[in-house]
Amino acid sequence: MAILVIVRHGQSAWNLENRFTGWVDVDLTDKGIQEAQLAGQALKKYTFDEAYTSVLMRANKTLDIILKEIGQTQIPITKDAALNERMYGDLQGKNKDEMRAEYGDEQVHIWRRSYDVQPPNGESLADTAYRVIPYFEKEIEPKLRGGKNIIVAAHGNSLRALIMHLEGLNKEEILEVEIPTGVPKVYKLSDSLKIESAEFLR
Repeated sequence: MAILVIVRHGQSAWNLENRFTGWVDVDLTDKGIQEAQLAGQALKKYTFDEAYTSVLMRANKTLDIILKEIGQTQIPITKDAALNERMYGDLQGKNKDEMRAEYGDEQVHIWRRSYDVQPPNGESLADTAYRVIPYFEKEIEPKLRGGKNIIVAAHGNSLRALIMHLEGLNKEEILEVEIPTGVPKVYKLSDSLKIESAEFLR
């Protein structure tokens, strides 16, 4: 049995400002810091062997705060751009409501919630999955199969791709999945990585 915990970073400055963030390296808000602290408090009964995160500050800080809360700052941490948020291209930094006013609700909804439609010069969720899932299979799955407990702090869309892989969801089902900021999801996995249980620690 192994434990896999995934957690989306706490609220970022651009989450608060309703902007497309993508690969822009914005910081956590005070609320985001508090969300990470609460995530850590919810995870105190778990012991982790290793941690993984993206190369973006909001995910890195969330992980650091969680590990400090649970007193496990000594575990190995691997940072990799494969776990970065979906790259939103020309939309990055733009306010979502302003983009709706300019391009229409339907077009913005398609950019945000379709599986394989790319925003201008950006990635679709499918593109994100093409880098997240192979990385997970190569780097993290072998450690879970070996019984190690792993925590992954990443982003809404990189984690959506991971959930799609773990839970066997199709491209329509994954679009309905909402991942709240700063709320850990705990998977208990068999040796063959079959999900024994999965729950958000709200």
